[in-house]
Amino acid sequence: MPVIYHNLTLRPGKKEAELLKLCERKLHAPVRYFRILKKSLDARDKSNIKWVYSVECSSRPEQSPARTYPRITRPAPKVFIAGAGPAGLFCALRLIRHGIQPVLLERGKPVEERAEDIANFFQTGVLAPDSNVQFGEGGAGTFSDGKLYTQTNSAFHREILETFVEFGAPEEIAYLGRPHIGSDKLRLVIANMRRYILEHGGAIRYSSKLDDVRLKDGALTALSVNGAWEEASLLVLAVGHSARDTFELLQNRGFHMEAKDFAVGVRIEHLQSRISRAQYGEGYAALPPADYKLVSHASERAVFTFCMCPGGVVIPAASEEGGVVVNGMSNFARDEKNANSALVVQVKKEDFGEGALAGVAFQRKIERAAYLAAGGGYLAPVQLVGDFLAGKESYYFGEVRPSYARGTAFAPVDAYLPPDLCASLRAAIPDMALRLSGFSSYEGVLTGVESRTSSPVRILRGENFEAEGISGVYPCGEGCGYAGGITSAAADGLRIAQTIASKYL
Repeated sequence: MPVIYHNLTLRPGKKEAELLKLCERKLHAPVRYFRILKKSLDARDKSNIKWVYSVECSSRPEQSPARTYPRITRPAPKVFIAGAGPAGLFCALRLIRHGIQPVLLERGKPVEERAEDIANFFQTGVLAPDSNVQFGEGGAGTFSDGKLYTQTNSAFHREILETFVEFGAPEEIAYLGRPHIGSDKLRLVIANMRRYILEHGGAIRYSSKLDDVRLKDGALTALSVNGAWEEASLLVLAVGHSARDTFELLQNRGFHMEAKDFAVGVRIEHLQSRISRAQYGEGYAALPPADYKLVSHASERAVFTFCMCPGGVVIPAASEEGGVVVNGMSNFARDEKNANSALVVQVKKEDFGEGALAGVAFQRKIERAAYLAAGGGYLAPVQLVGDFLAGKESYYFGEVRPSYARGTAFAPVDAYLPPDLCASLRAAIPDMALRLSGFSSYEGVLTGVESRTSSPVRILRGENFEAEGISGVYPCGEGCGYAGGITSAAADGLRIAQTIASKYL
């Protein structure tokens, strides 16, 4: 039986082969099997920064047991999955492993063509409404950071990480304390998942938008894709948090849904070197680019950082004409000059007014305001942190230059965010600087608007995971209000697939 050792430490710069020697001393025998279970950086004491490991080892050759899945024993009806983001892809992969060949309906394009459309938008400002940072194969997270952090203790977490590695992600994501794939590598992983699905009998239809459903006696009987109807009795709704037209369709067809709390704000940029120095001290150059996670309760509304991208860039993330949306993105190397993070304020459903889609209307309002504040063309409004705190206009940049690819225009945050949200941000930034030196630096840059942190709606489902009062339809993932990020969305996709397959085992 392998032995597990916790709290083995190495100083930065030391090779992990040293861990083998540590294990051999503990085992009093040569190591024939070795696996890292967890690796995290302990930087609490800047004079003694160290990597901390948990490892599994043995003096005998061992083999990790292969994951197995029960196969269905009865024929299952055709399963349609609307959306090929993490929820939809992982749902499809798990169904295939149970012996069910699903049909994925993706309104956008394959990830390679999607990347071309995104690059064209960054350069020209010509937006493809169904092929952009929000829509297309891989989902919104593909063109973010590929971060796999999660605060949920899902039983599926290990399976998700191992699946990403199986399809080409770096092996280290299986054990790093804060794993990330990087947008550049995640695109290759998504393409490998696609090939597996197709080779095992699944189907993927691109540029295929779910535009209607037909119900009879509380059950799904048909769906319409690009205006063409076909019979259907099982549909997984994995449409993503920006599928506003789909939310409207479902509301019109009588699906029970409600507005939910989410958060909006800006992207804040600093020099990565200053963030790393603040987190690690003067020895930061020998360490990975530092990240941070901050929360402030300095006002009545919680303010927090979200989707922090070390060595990354701020990207244009619009999916509708005439609205500016920003997001953050890092490649695997995280070697860009700036660090950026969403800096967002909690907004409650009571803030929007009545109606399940009131949060969508609120998002559209601030996105349009940001577009107009910057003068159109999908330029983003920017303001220096110091000027924002002082209530002054910005006219020039300091050491931090914005990384937003479409270009920027000086405009105050107050031009697109409501006064109470701006007040909360003004209280939070200096409060956060008490925990991260330099966070309130005058020359930091605020870029707006960060409005797509999570879905503004929840499509209600019962204990059987089917839509409330409607059989055969399974709301799934972040768009339907049951996840918040790549890992939790993938977990919900696995959960739905397991539920469907269990009926035919």
